[in-house]
Amino acid sequence: MPKLTYRQALNDAFSEEIERDENVFLMGEEVAQYDGAYKVTQGLWKKYGDYRVVDAPISEAGFIGLGVGASMLGLRPVMELMFWSFAYVAFDQLINNAGNIRYMSGGLIHCPIVIRGPANGGTNVGATHSHTPENFIANTPGLKVCCPATAADAKGLMKTAIRDNDPVYVMENTLLYGEEWEVPEGEHLVPLGKADVKREGSDITFVAHGRAVITSLQAADILEAERGIKAEVVDLRSIRPLDADTVLNSVKKTNRVVLVEENKPFCGVGAQLASMIQLEAFDHLDAPIQRVSSIDAPAIYSPPLEKVQLPSPADVVAAAEKIL
Repeated sequence: MPKLTYRQALNDAFSEEIERDENVFLMGEEVAQYDGAYKVTQGLWKKYGDYRVVDAPISEAGFIGLGVGASMLGLRPVMELMFWSFAYVAFDQLINNAGNIRYMSGGLIHCPIVIRGPANGGTNVGATHSHTPENFIANTPGLKVCCPATAADAKGLMKTAIRDNDPVYVMENTLLYGEEWEVPEGEHLVPLGKADVKREGSDITFVAHGRAVITSLQAADILEAERGIKAEVVDLRSIRPLDADTVLNSVKKTNRVVLVEENKPFCGVGAQLASMIQLEAFDHLDAPIQRVSSIDAPAIYSPPLEKVQLPSPADVVAAAEKIL
């Protein structure tokens, strides 16, 4: 399989879907003439023109509202947020409108929109540009959320999201854009709501999403090299719908679990998972559930301090050692 960067895998997904479906278009700040703030849409404006790749003004409430309306009329917009932190000025459109229109229309009106962009800290851009709001979005019935960790999953999930008839919010990670992975050639789709076991193991389970999957894999390497412990790493891939079966089956196999995320701990994704595991797999647990997350404070601007704020492989190893 060829190797692609996370950025190129997304770019390929957009190109393939624009060519496949005349109703697909991209919109966002600087996605067209500037080739995207992170060069994820590089070359697409020159290739497909003004009607398929559209630069938007700096008004998230305005252009997200436009996208929601366009999707209600049968188009399939893919809307880029330069940072997911900017979603908060469009929460009425994102949550109240897109999340509820199919329900409130009795199923007569669909909203096949994709909202995408980076949702992460670690780039030293301050508290107002570093949110990871997957838990906020997943709290809303009617919305779907996915957080791809690899280039293959980024492409496969994006193509599936574009074809879905409900709003799908894709949260990427800036620090992954330049990383390379093998990506299958040809048509590649990854279903929403299907987790992936990124590493098989027998002694402990790490459950993660987004870049925390990479952190967990690094921690698993350390544990095996230093202690001979085999950790299983489950990549959620999508937060809602959630693949409970894969998580629970892994926990039942290893009997110990560490939940890893770059989200804040209070009301985070890990809290939901911990509740589910406690209810559905309590008798299989040989030790308390451990959680590793970002430190519960606004994102720190200082590069060395922000590095400490985010979960590291050492943090995951330490949590694992508490219960091994």
